[in-house]
Amino acid sequence: MDFENLKIGMKKSISKTITETDIILYSGISLDCNPVHLNKEYAEASRFKKRIAHGMLTAGLVSAVLGTKLPGEGSIYMGQELMFTAPVYFGDTITATAEIIELIPEKNRVILSTICTNQDGKEVLKGQAKIMKK
Repeated sequence: MDFENLKIGMKKSISKTITETDIILYSGISLDCNPVHLNKEYAEASRFKKRIAHGMLTAGLVSAVLGTKLPGEGSIYMGQELMFTAPVYFGDTITATAEIIELIPEKNRVILSTICTNQDGKEVLKGQAKIMKK
């Protein structure tokens, strides 16, 4: 979508169920092999009581929304503030949502609020993204 067609309040989402395969593949790609993600016994002794997804795997769903839905193709991801507010467990279905909160026409910049929630509507990530749009 071209910058001229963007409006404050526009919102788009994407959802994905996080699987054990996702966690294993992400561990290999990112080299983050923290046992809280991979080792059942270790995770059971942690404050989470079971294995959790990588925070940045969840954040990757935000990137998917920004690059494919809003603002969409041609977007350049310039920055992101993130806060991880709750763990994501294997089998959780995460919905990442981006909403335009500010447009800066003189620089073709888009500021979006970003949030991820689980299948129960619980917030697991929140933040703000800055995008350059052609």
